[in-house]
Amino acid sequence: MRPLRNPFLQTVLANLLAVWMRFCVATIRWTRENEAVAEQVWADRGPVICLFWHSRISLTPACWPHHRAQEVRAIVSLSPDGQFIARAMGKVGFPSIRGSSANKDKADRAKGGSAALRDALRQLRTAGVALTPDGPRGPMRVMGDGVAVMARLSGAPVLFIGLSCRPAVRLGSWDRAILPLPFGRGAVVWDIDTFPEGLSTEEVTLRWAERLTAVEARADAITGLERV
Repeated sequence: MRPLRNPFLQTVLANLLAVWMRFCVATIRWTRENEAVAEQVWADRGPVICLFWHSRISLTPACWPHHRAQEVRAIVSLSPDGQFIARAMGKVGFPSIRGSSANKDKADRAKGGSAALRDALRQLRTAGVALTPDGPRGPMRVMGDGVAVMARLSGAPVLFIGLSCRPAVRLGSWDRAILPLPFGRGAVVWDIDTFPEGLSTEEVTLRWAERLTAVEARADAITGLERV
């Protein structure tokens, strides 16, 4: 039986991951670029859609100061792996909305996509949501059009967040996820946009995928982490 399908082991491992994430975030030396963009979002304390690629989930506590920012809920898939991630993210301050609404092709009843989209739009009336638009199973750095749909319907700004650290362990998962190591160098890079008038959902999705990849690549350039 896979460990993540055992509720007890899942809880233990999620707690351990959350503790490790907090420890690494606290001991890494962080460089923050274009933080004024995020500062304005935090000052407004309004709705926002936060994006980062799936491989950088373990670094997310570094990008959101919960003591001074609005609540953000993470959209997490309904899979057993998703349950594990939801538990860990909840421990570091990101309660979850369960489903796969980031990708319209996956937004079916079995995966809870439609319900997650409704819950996300409800959350976006007053606060924020965070999601990995290439999750939960990839392809890596390929964005589903659910993000653009969510932004168009809600009117919320989209905050692109690039995260990196070095040294880090590169996992063998589909997204080549990184697991941070303490006392290294880290970087957070922000960018922001709203749904532009006159463009189709498909055009916006391609544009936003490029911008999210760009801020992540910039963060990797700052830390010296090798791109894959």
